Amino acid sequence: MALEPTDRNIVAANLEDLSDSSLPIFKVERVQLQFSISSDFVAAQVANNVLILALATGRILRIDLDSPGDIDDIDLPKRPQEIGLIRHMFLDPSASHLVVTTTLGENYYLHTQSRQPKALSRLKGVRIERIAWNPSLPTASTREILIGASDGNVYEAYIEPSNEFYRREEKYLKAVYKVDGPVTGLWIDLIPSRPDVRRVVIATSTRLLHFAGRIGRLGQEGSGSIFTKLFETETPTLHEVAGSPEAVPSTFTVSPDPPLNPPASDDEGERSYAWLSAQGVLHGKLPASAASASLGSTIFNNSRMLPRFKIPASESASGRKKPTLDPISSILLTQWHILCFVEGRIVAIQRLDEKLVYDQVVLEPGGNMLCLLSDQKQNTFWLLTRQEIFEIVVTDEARDVWKTMLAAQKFDQASQYARTPAQKDAVATASGDFLINRKRYLDAASVYGKSSRSFEEVALTFIDQGEQDALRKYLLVKISTYKKTSIMQRIMIASWLVEIFMSKLNSLDDTITTKAQLVEGTNTAETKDELGGIRKEFEDFVNKYKADLDRKTTYDIISSHGRERELLAYATAIDDSNFVLSYWIQRERWQESLDVLKRQNDPEMFYRYSSVLMTHTATDLVDIMMRHPDLNPRKLIPALLNYNKDDTVPLAKNQAARYLNYCINQLQSTDPAIHNTLISIYASHPSPSEAALMSYLSAQSLNPKPLYDTDFAFRLCIQHSCVQSAVHIYSSMGEYGSAVDLALKHDEIDLASSVADKPTDTDPALRKRLWLAVAKKVISQQGVGSIKTALDFMKRCDLLRIEDLIPLFPDFVVIDDFKEEICAALESYSRSISALDSEMDASAATAESIKKDIKSLNNRYAIVEPGERCRVCELPLLSRQFFVFPSCQHGFHSDCLGRKVLEGSGLTVRGRIRELQASIARGGRREKEARELDALVAQQCILCGDHAIKMIEEPFVSESDDHNEWAL
Repeated sequence: MALEPTDRNIVAANLEDLSDSSLPIFKVERVQLQFSISSDFVAAQVANNVLILALATGRILRIDLDSPGDIDDIDLPKRPQEIGLIRHMFLDPSASHLVVTTTLGENYYLHTQSRQPKALSRLKGVRIERIAWNPSLPTASTREILIGASDGNVYEAYIEPSNEFYRREEKYLKAVYKVDGPVTGLWIDLIPSRPDVRRVVIATSTRLLHFAGRIGRLGQEGSGSIFTKLFETETPTLHEVAGSPEAVPSTFTVSPDPPLNPPASDDEGERSYAWLSAQGVLHGKLPASAASASLGSTIFNNSRMLPRFKIPASESASGRKKPTLDPISSILLTQWHILCFVEGRIVAIQRLDEKLVYDQVVLEPGGNMLCLLSDQKQNTFWLLTRQEIFEIVVTDEARDVWKTMLAAQKFDQASQYARTPAQKDAVATASGDFLINRKRYLDAASVYGKSSRSFEEVALTFIDQGEQDALRKYLLVKISTYKKTSIMQRIMIASWLVEIFMSKLNSLDDTITTKAQLVEGTNTAETKDELGGIRKEFEDFVNKYKADLDRKTTYDIISSHGRERELLAYATAIDDSNFVLSYWIQRERWQESLDVLKRQNDPEMFYRYSSVLMTHTATDLVDIMMRHPDLNPRKLIPALLNYNKDDTVPLAKNQAARYLNYCINQLQSTDPAIHNTLISIYASHPSPSEAALMSYLSAQSLNPKPLYDTDFAFRLCIQHSCVQSAVHIYSSMGEYGSAVDLALKHDEIDLASSVADKPTDTDPALRKRLWLAVAKKVISQQGVGSIKTALDFMKRCDLLRIEDLIPLFPDFVVIDDFKEEICAALESYSRSISALDSEMDASAATAESIKKDIKSLNNRYAIVEPGERCRVCELPLLSRQFFVFPSCQHGFHSDCLGRKVLEGSGLTVRGRIRELQASIARGGRREKEARELDALVAQQCILCGDHAIKMIEEPFVSESDDHNEWAL
């Protein structure tokens, strides 16, 4: 079984149609059942997209509107003849719990997961009129609910389904309040942030009672009444109307749950209520504010009565109005409208202005309505008769709310509900006009900025009124409404705003400086605070709209007002680092300058300002430069040399040298200019120590070629008397003679000695000559001990002899001073002659021994047995010419041996053997060449000599061998 609308499927509404503003807000559509029913409807309920129908036969149909084919057919435990017809059904908003009451006072409970209604024995005989469900979403149980009866009693109950046969469904039932007459409405809701507070509304045909207060809370849920305390301690706020002599319908209803994404508003989360009485429909808000004694009075005082006469009478067939007005049969609340069923018509009234927006005849004359239903969660609305079902389709009912709000001069709410740009513009324009008339220029500026009101008209209005602050605010709002493509408009407004900001800042500065008469109620401190606020506002403005500001124009405007701080703020915003850095440097604010430089990636900024910063904050600048390896150190040399003019800085703290060393050691710079600059700094420093320069030169001497200009470095060293470094440079160039001469020229004997020792075994004659030059210098020095010193130098160099030094001494030197050295030299010569004699005797003995060995070689022989075989081919050795090695007794055929020697010899030997073989074959000098060939081939045994050692690398199995023979 399924539901099917006559025109379209209203169960699954067409979203495109819902969003189409051309569709009517309300439309009543008949729903046709795809199955036949055997009897009339007697009651119905809908909640959470579940429709429940009760038939006169006692059957209950539970239909899931999301799956219309999913229908539960449920029967009450007893026949209608025993318990009566179903009179009312009550379904909680989640569609989990259903209470059924009959005409004979029988009441049943049915859970959504069950198909067997259970009798509520405690409620037997109670004619239930209304049920207020617990606002906390129930699941397994109903939790605490209130039940209103036809006798005026209000009961509190707790219903929990059970599968136990002897256990009652209701855990407890207690009468907690009583009113005069039947209960026609009952409602419970929560008060936000107050979990122990509840609001309860009870309605009869003439009275509306509002309770708000604390509830009792027992230890265990369901163990006892919680509303007793509320009704006993709180006095209700009462709204009463005069009764009617005739019985008229009365009901109480609240608006459905708000949509998922409602527009933000002040009354967000608040429900509306409507109470139908003999006087008409009382409707208003149910504020969600904290409970207080005056909450009920506030609700009723802000409520309005919609009298019956505002709903037009029905027309007869002839088109005439009926003379009498029939009472309203029933009402429902949508989000913004009151739906009334009156005289067979569905009438929709806008709650805000009580205007009629829909009036449609649904039932033919004489047709009776069964009930008017609303789904609180799904915002769907239904009308049922005893044979038919109608759905009241609501499409975009908030579309005209903005008009109503605008007419009531509720501009904020109107703007929230305006959707199209045209609607928003209409609201903004009307709101701006309203605020201008009330001299609220600042508020009007914000609103006008979002409207289509003429820019010139609005601007002139503020100018004529002298409202510069409002004009500034208007321009700030207006510029935000222009697209990025509106370049001219945005530049014009942005430039104008800069001018206005500067004028305002100057005005405030003048006020503070001159201490002029201030406006009553203000003081200088307040003006300073305002100045800070405007300055902050300007900085935010330039940061946001810097792309819309022409750089030259903006600089000119700010400069014309003499606003240096604002110039800096603008330059910072547009990242004009050149201006910002120049600004701080001019004011000698070095830390701020470095902070700007830290954020730079443009090398030109470093090259431009490095000279002045090196002079005043060298250490921090070098730290920053060392974090930028992309800099070209050559372009920083002028700044480094300028810094080096101050010769009071020790070399250990010299930042120029530190940076250059970083470039050389870390960046591996090979630029000669960098190396020459470092040498210049080291050489020109007044420090007497040459340690730093020598350390650099020593490190450079490890390179194949020095990276500095040796001529330049040498001239600097000579110019600044860096003798040790100059001597090192001479030595690195191989000019040892010049190095020694330079050292001796400056009386650096030890330095000259160290240089003289450098030509070691490569050139002993040069080394001796250098040492003689040093000795000559030492001997030529005047004073006691010069001869002794010369003799000590002779001991330092093993090449010097006493006879080399004697010519250097003066002619009249007494020989006694070095008699011992002469004697020692003569003794050394004598020992050398004796050693040479011994060597000659040994050489003669060796020659005689060699002669004897040669003579014995002629008598060597080897015995070859008749069965001896060649060690290569394994054929008999005597079959052809052969060689035998006496020392090892190995024999080879001459051709076999020659072949093996060819295989294992080098290219040179191999080539010579082949040449000799070819020459012998041609008939050359056979004897001599044969001897040479034999000497090459039979030089050593191929099994015992070098050839055998080379064969270690050869594999056991060659390519020509049969590999299968080696298989295991």
